[in-house]
Amino acid sequence: MIYEMRTYELKVGATARYVQQFSEVGLPIVSRYCKLVGYWVVEGGRLNRVVHVWEFESLEQRSVAREHWWQDPEWIEKYLPLALPLVLSQESILMTAAPFSPVGGVHV
Repeated sequence: MIYEMRTYELKVGATARYVQQFSEVGLPIVSRYCKLVGYWVVEGGRLNRVVHVWEFESLEQRSVAREHWWQDPEWIEKYLPLALPLVLSQESILMTAAPFSPVGGVHV
């Protein structure tokens, strides 16, 4: 399995609105293409950020999933106009689980 950790830095004061919009509009769309492992709101350190982790069977499956969801008219027309004005930056990290990890690893 491949995991993608995405971190979004949001405008000050926009976190609650961003999370609500993603929950109601974005998540149902993205869930057509990949599996959400977890979603967090950062409460300490650098604030105004959300972190989410997505699971993919392989890099190829991730590529295909992202291609399809970026062609989805609902993503482009319904979600992006809500989200993009709230986002300052984003970071994406691709990861594989350690063998002992309870998420995706081979249990020892």
